[in-house]
Order: sequence, then structure tokens, then C-alpha cells
Amino acid sequence: MGQTQEFFPVLYGLSQVYKTRGQLQRARALAQQFLALAHQHGEAALLLRGHYILGDTLLWLGEFPAARVHLEHGLAVYDPQQHDPHALLYEADPWLGCLGALSVTLWCLGYPDQARQRSTEALALAQALAHPSSLARVLGDATYLHWFCREWARLQEQAAALRALAAAHGFAELHARATYRAGLALVKQGQVTEGLALVSESLETLQGMQSGDAQALRLAQLAEVYRSTGQPNTGLQVLTAAMTTDTEERLDAAGRSRLQGELLLLLPCPAPQQAERCLQLALALARHQQAKSLELRVAMSLSRLWQRQGKRAAARALLASVYGWFTEGFDTADLQEAKALLEALA
Repeated sequence: MGQTQEFFPVLYGLSQVYKTRGQLQRARALAQQFLALAHQHGEAALLLRGHYILGDTLLWLGEFPAARVHLEHGLAVYDPQQHDPHALLYEADPWLGCLGALSVTLWCLGYPDQARQRSTEALALAQALAHPSSLARVLGDATYLHWFCREWARLQEQAAALRALAAAHGFAELHARATYRAGLALVKQGQVTEGLALVSESLETLQGMQSGDAQALRLAQLAEVYRSTGQPNTGLQVLTAAMTTDTEERLDAAGRSRLQGELLLLLPCPAPQQAERCLQLALALARHQQAKSLELRVAMSLSRLWQRQGKRAAARALLASVYGWFTEGFDTADLQEAKALLEALA
């Protein structure tokens, strides 16, 4: 009907619907359309929203450098102290959404300190805003970040906060997601029976809701839990489901291939050649995505395999080249582990 202004909430809403379904390419196309229209209008609040939904979608597509550009543009183009005339009651504040998504993006790109700084900033602002949907978005991103940083106690803490928030405001799907992450944290801290019970309960709920958002990552996390509890066959079955699901999610594509290789090595009859092919694929994927944190994890897995095969020089050369790139995050579990492995390979 030529009512251009009315396109914005429609495009915004549709992009979020497709993202929730895991149809990320359709979500990207709608976000690009929204941003192009926002540029025509030149309104800062609309530009922020366009950069937010496009940057967030690119993050889940595994296009980390491009995601960072859009999320940082969104933060730069808009003053969060301004009144947003397009604010909706039930959606997250897009400025806080940019901060939360940027924290995960920065971790993937190899900047864990900057990632944690952005997450802390987002949590403080969200709590001051006292807007449930915005706080839920920020807490959700914080749980992803703590999972990737292997900060299990912090993951449990933030998942508990997210569960409480979801219960208080009737966010049923979000409550199931938070319950799942709380279960992961418990398993990682040794409370396996209780943790797996929460994981199983929440997965059943999410499947009943047909929730496709982050489905591949969720299944890969479950496969990792089975790896850490000594159940490689079950882990491989779950991981196969994660890798064959129809989602377009690529955020942890390298992590899925790495985990497949590690699980193959834990089988009663290990398959080192097949495992190495998985690890080499994971390394290529991480490098293609410029995902240095994921590349470091793959390098550690491959170096350990080569170490067992007597290829110590090659193992050290690979790991040293990746570890030497980092300029921050040396207190994180991954970088401490990499340093110890390098010393063992010396």
C-alpha cells in the first residue's frame, strides 16, 4: 500500500520468526532488507535495529567478522540514553542485543577478555533498565559465553538467574532453555545424575515447542556432556543428529567436527585416521571463519593426537602458531591448557 514506515515492524518480526526456526538465510535476507530501508530513512533507532538483527543472524551463520562489523555499527550509531520511538513491549532492547551478541562474536574471533567486558557491560545496563525481555536476552548471551569460556560455576549462576526471570514472567520456552543450560553446568561440575535429568526434561519441552533456534549447538553441547562422562557412542549418536539437522546454524561448525574427532578416539575400538580427518576439517572450518578460539581448541585436539603418534615437532609447531596469535585471555581455561600442552611438547 506504499506505507513504507509499516514495513519496519513486519520485516523485523519476520526476521526473528525465521531465526527462531533456524531458517537463517531467510532471516538474513529480511534483515538486509530492513537495514537498506533504514538507510533510506536515516533514522538512528532504525539503523540500530537493522544492524542488530543482521549482526545477530550473521553470528549464528558463523560469519564472525561481518557480524562484528554490524554489531559495532549498531552500538556506534545510536545513543542508548535516547528514547526509541519504535520500542516494543515484548522484545529485547536492540542496543543491549548488540552488546550481548557482540560478546559471543568476540570470543569466537579470539578476544575473550573483550568478550567478557562486553558481557559485563550488557548485564549491568540490562539490570539498570529493569526490562524483562532485555535482561533475558543479555542473560542468555552470558550463558553462551560462559559455556564457551568453560566457566561452569558462572554458567550455573547465570542460568539460574535466567530460569528465575523466565518463571516470574511466564517465558515458557526461555525457561526450558535456561533449564537445559543449568543442567549442562551441573554435569560439568560433577553432578551428573541431577544435571542429565534437567537436560532431558528441558529437551523434551523444547522438542514439544518445535524450537529450532540454536538446535545444532544444543545437541552438540549434549554430545560434549556424553564425551565428558565417558559415553562416546551415545555422544556420536547425538552429534550425528546435530550435524544432520536441517538448521543452517554454523556458529559452532568447527566445534562439531572437532568433537566428532575426539569422540571417535574414545571408542572401545578407536578410529584415529577418521578422527584426524574430522579434526583437519574442523581446522579448515575455523580458519575459514577466522574463529581463533575455535581454531585453538582444534589445534589442541590435533596436537594431542599427533603427540600420541610420536609427531611431537608437528604437534608443537601447529599449536605454537595458533597460541602465539593471542594477545589476551591468558587466564581462560583454553589458553592455560594450550600453554601446558606446549610445555609438555617442548
